[in-house]
Amino acid sequence: MHFRALLVPDKSKLQHKTFGQTHDEWYYKMYFTMLKQIFSPSENYHIYLDIKDTRGGEKTTRLHDVLCTNIYDFSKDIIQRVQVIRSHDVEQIQLADLLIGAISYINRDLNTSLSKLKVIERIKERTGYTLRYSTLLKEEKFNLLRWEASEDTL
Repeated sequence: MHFRALLVPDKSKLQHKTFGQTHDEWYYKMYFTMLKQIFSPSENYHIYLDIKDTRGGEKTTRLHDVLCTNIYDFSKDIIQRVQVIRSHDVEQIQLADLLIGAISYINRDLNTSLSKLKVIERIKERTGYTLRYSTLLKEEKFNLLRWEASEDTL
């Protein structure tokens, strides 16, 4: 099992109108940006996304198609499944939610919850990362991609 998260430090800098997109479209572009680098042709992947909205099924199908096309996996042998699920039904997604919450908390410079700070310290101790910057792309277990909005992006 691998964990990869995309960190967007300041969403207020997003310029959806400038780039002709909705926030929802940007969200799926970020899934693509986060995932496109991790695939190996000798592996098979099942990707599970926490359900976001009622139209998630068709957007997830589109994401699957775009990811596969990007790596020339037209038969979908490598990326076998991209599926939305309810996080409360799957423990691995609950764990991902916990890790994402910790990353978000520290990057918002919050410090009012001692229990959250203890979880953050434990993650930092175990990973060796500050949780504020991108890790090396090849980091296998705990991989972060810090994405900054700018006029030249998306």
